[in-house]
Amino acid sequence: MKLCVVGPTYPFRGGIAHYTTLLVKHLREAGHITRFYSYTRQYPRWLFPGKSDRDPSIAPLRVDCEYVLDPINPLTWWSLCRKIRSDAPDVVILQWWVPYWTPSLSMIGRWVKQHTHARIIFICHNVVPHDGGGVIDRRLAMTVLRYGDAFLVHSEQDRHRLKALLPAAQIIKAQHPTYAALATHTSKLTVSDIRQEFQLPADRPILLFFGLVRPYKGLEYLIQALPLVLAELPVHLLVVGEFWVAPTFYTHYAEEYKVQDAVTLVNRYVPNEDLRAYFDLSDVVVLPYISATQSGVLQLAFGFGKTVITTRVGGLHEVVQDGITGMIVPPQDEVALAEAIIKYFRHNLRPLLERNVAAAHDLHSFSWQQLVTNIEQVSKVLPT
Repeated sequence: MKLCVVGPTYPFRGGIAHYTTLLVKHLREAGHITRFYSYTRQYPRWLFPGKSDRDPSIAPLRVDCEYVLDPINPLTWWSLCRKIRSDAPDVVILQWWVPYWTPSLSMIGRWVKQHTHARIIFICHNVVPHDGGGVIDRRLAMTVLRYGDAFLVHSEQDRHRLKALLPAAQIIKAQHPTYAALATHTSKLTVSDIRQEFQLPADRPILLFFGLVRPYKGLEYLIQALPLVLAELPVHLLVVGEFWVAPTFYTHYAEEYKVQDAVTLVNRYVPNEDLRAYFDLSDVVVLPYISATQSGVLQLAFGFGKTVITTRVGGLHEVVQDGITGMIVPPQDEVALAEAIIKYFRHNLRPLLERNVAAAHDLHSFSWQQLVTNIEQVSKVLPT
């Protein structure tokens, strides 16, 4: 099969860049002729809330690609479309996750439909954004997604949302593969180095909250749960990730609940080669999300063999098997979250759950090969 894939990759950072890169890698390994087109830039600096959208990793995930597309330069949209027509692919795979991409992707989708015989598959990382979902967000999603011939989602929530927007859509739900490939990228950074740099207690289990810190991820509920946990057993919360909100909000929260000595905030993006040390340091990863469809951080944790305590939102409970590969609690419930953390340590669940994580994620359903199979299957039944 001849494919064109459009999406972010190195030098851009983050889960979707990793996702697209690994997808292209495995499509090529499966024998598909795959042209990969990426961005010359993603966002204007004034629109990006973080420090940088560039990946600082010394050992980035990379595959061969051509950098063509600038989402705010329509001339590059035409250039990409001409390249796609020249390639004459059977299928064009486009990534969708936030309304920012509406102008460029809607034009590209329309042009591909009008001027080529290619079918379009949208991979919907989010049908509507985590912190959106209003009428405008839904209309913008429809503006783009109406050009799709088929859609791939990673949660039942997104499947239902997409079905509500496009009732006749052909949708396949696939498991989000793990990021186990990142576990092979290691640096000289050690657990001892991290403990020393941030003066972490050596005698306390570490709860790791990892990834971009944004309101929908519910960090405040984990801080609220800490006094209840600390009344029963000693733990330390390590928050690692770039803050897209003021860190002082969370430091004041910790002070209000008198747990500031049990919380360490690390406001930084972690390069690929340093990831293993942070996950090796942790005793459990805690993701108290308020809303979500799926989570790249969850799959990152599983890729490093770590179990997760998370909330029953979006598709997270479709990935984490409660009591088997992790623990599930209601969202915005600090009492239930504290009880789960206490149970995890008091009943020494770590060895069992981590063994189950390793066994579950050796299964084909969580592999990139299975995702490639899903794309092959849906491509075969699309009208030519």
